Amino acid sequence: MTNNIQFPFLYNHLKDDAETLKNMIVYKLIFLIGRSPKEASQRDWLNATLYAVRDLVTEGWISTAHQARSEETKRVYYLSMEFLIGRTLSNALIAEGIYELTKDALAKLEVDLEDVLEKEVDPGLGNGGLGRLAACFMDSIATLGIPAMGYGIRYEYGMFQQTIENGRQVETPDAWLEKDAPWEFIRPSKRFNIRFGGHIYFEGKKCIWNNDEELVALAYDQMIPGYQNDSAATLRLWSAHAGDTFDLSDFNKGDYFGAIEKRSTIENVSRVLYPDDSTWAGQELRLRQEYFLVSASLQDILKRHKRTHKTLDNLADKIAIHLNDTHPALAIPELMYILIDQEGYEWHKAWQMCCNIFSYTCHTLMSEALETWPVEMMAKILPRHLQIIFEINEHFLDHVRANITSDNDFVRRVSLIEEGHARKVRMGWLSVVGSHKVNGVAAIHSDLMVSSTFADFARIYPERFTNVTNGITPRRWIAVANQDLSALFDKYIGTEWRRDLGQLEKLKSHLHDSELQQAIPQIKRANKERLASYVKKELGVEIDPNALFDVQVKRIHEYKRQILNVLHIVARYNEMIANPEKAWTPRVFILAGKAASAYYTAKQTINLINDVAKVINNDPRLKGRLKVVFIPNYSVSLAQIIIPAADISEQISLAGTEASGTSNMKFALNGALTLGTLDGANVEILENVGEEHIFIFGNTVEQVETLRKNGYHPFEIYQSDEQLRTVIDQLSSGYFSPEEPNRYQDLLNGLKSYDYYQAFADFRSYVETQKLVDQKYQNQQAWVESALQNIVNMSFFSSDRTIAEYAEKIWKTMPLKLSK
Repeated sequence: MTNNIQFPFLYNHLKDDAETLKNMIVYKLIFLIGRSPKEASQRDWLNATLYAVRDLVTEGWISTAHQARSEETKRVYYLSMEFLIGRTLSNALIAEGIYELTKDALAKLEVDLEDVLEKEVDPGLGNGGLGRLAACFMDSIATLGIPAMGYGIRYEYGMFQQTIENGRQVETPDAWLEKDAPWEFIRPSKRFNIRFGGHIYFEGKKCIWNNDEELVALAYDQMIPGYQNDSAATLRLWSAHAGDTFDLSDFNKGDYFGAIEKRSTIENVSRVLYPDDSTWAGQELRLRQEYFLVSASLQDILKRHKRTHKTLDNLADKIAIHLNDTHPALAIPELMYILIDQEGYEWHKAWQMCCNIFSYTCHTLMSEALETWPVEMMAKILPRHLQIIFEINEHFLDHVRANITSDNDFVRRVSLIEEGHARKVRMGWLSVVGSHKVNGVAAIHSDLMVSSTFADFARIYPERFTNVTNGITPRRWIAVANQDLSALFDKYIGTEWRRDLGQLEKLKSHLHDSELQQAIPQIKRANKERLASYVKKELGVEIDPNALFDVQVKRIHEYKRQILNVLHIVARYNEMIANPEKAWTPRVFILAGKAASAYYTAKQTINLINDVAKVINNDPRLKGRLKVVFIPNYSVSLAQIIIPAADISEQISLAGTEASGTSNMKFALNGALTLGTLDGANVEILENVGEEHIFIFGNTVEQVETLRKNGYHPFEIYQSDEQLRTVIDQLSSGYFSPEEPNRYQDLLNGLKSYDYYQAFADFRSYVETQKLVDQKYQNQQAWVESALQNIVNMSFFSSDRTIAEYAEKIWKTMPLKLSK
């Protein structure tokens, strides 16, 4: 590409021309999909539309990449094992400003855009908040024009499709690629060899790695369009290929399985998101996946840098590599390996370059969530990288002894190698030591990270630690998910809020406008009716849109305390049965989320939720005033239906366990009131919306720690709280599982004797706060005022603000000068 190439920018010609877009869609249908309009299914129309819209985005995408190269600006590379991007088409239409145009173009073909959008599958590229955050970040990178790329894995299968059978989670393959992926571009020329196994030996000071396994990483590019700026960012995903691995002699002998066995094993590396790691083989596969991602990405990054700059000497000045959690931490020894073994750099020079290039986001406060890998396993799979990690550790500990302390206990604590019966490599420690900046993702999280999780390292490197509070993209979570609310914003403050969420501040001058106050509950009601219709269609359960919709949707995990939610539901049920004439606020409890396939307690929790729902939903004494719904197979597209319909957002993790959360931000921005602990970003939401517009309960971080320090005795709480005791005894007796009365004995005995996440300790505060929720909901004027206060005070929680902070504070790069 030469500097004087000019693009025709089809978008400009299409601004008001539905007829041209219609013809483009039909062209794609016929010549790319091979269908006539008369034969086309809704999925055919979806793919044809995706191809047509892809053409519009591609021009800006290519010009953005060209601009980044020509300006020789500092480029950012964001490494993440997950990118939960959600459906592509609706987001692209919003970004390109052609949503209504596309609707008109398809209408000319007697095709309904909304029906077409429903046919798109959610890419199986992530599961939880970390992956969704990465997707929001890519959206903001594109919108702000940050010269950055994302790198991930193109999983053939997502985590799994979740169905519920007899109340239990059942996992089936999430074969999302079977429906085609027209948005992506395959890059046959972008392929790199990835090496595993073998052994190392030294020739003088030079280390030689003789590997015994090799596979090929093949690139697929996804475009992430910026919001109406003729620009797009690149998300490059790697797929594992066996290259020339095919035993023709075995095949010709009739051993067809043997001929392809090795090929299939090699390609397992990118087969499944989150393989079951409860076995040694599963852990090995996960380690291979992580190295596969970083090796392919680093090779690609350095090849691009050399093409532009002809040298690696300025590498630290021209690139920043960001590690999204510890999963890509192997990038640190991988860059050392490339610089020393392949490029001939001296060890200390290579290490200095690495420390200036890498930055790391920590997403947890729980030490058990920080990855460790057995030394034995790493020696087998990555012998050279283990040797480099030992060298890094020796260099680091020498620094600690010389400059901090020679105290053996301190040195043992900060060592990258955890000694013991089974020696392990501490990937969190490696990430901190090899990065120039380490950030938490909410103010309280970053404070606790420095005072607890990484306290020793904060003593060594106090200047490395900082905070960048998470955010969400308003394009996906309002413009796409809540179009009625979007239209209301447009009416009062114009359309610029999609690019600058700070514009919501302008709504504050309209808070007492009666039309606005009437519109908010009307929009909420329409969203609740949409969700009720979905629940009726998919689950056969009728829920009343007049009821308060109380929602907890997130990964099923003990620290997120879905069990506390269930305990309150049962307590509420008992009260309603005992006092049927009381003016109860009708309530629908909505839960969703997946449990890891090997996580027994989480799967039992799902079973319990469904058992409780079965009894409550079929008890005529309640007169429909209490319902419980577990919605299977939670995803981004489901979140876009559920979140705008919520009245209450349950953010009830034990204080000090949730790093930030982002669903709390999505709910509040859509006008739900938070019911939560002082944990993660709940603290900052409280500061922004005011204590009268949020429901806070439970012990603080300090109180949680005091309980643990002084000895926490959940059985004493069980004995002293009659309401809690009744609930636990009911569950223990099989009231909700009469066909198997002892089904939940393990779960409940664990709570009574251990209760690590202190559900019992917070139960009373939680129940009493739920009563305040009922009281407030009965005063709809006060409720609407609080909903509005949540909406207008959420501008801080935009991922655009988050990414701007990363660019300024951590990556030290400037946005490209893009057209608007």
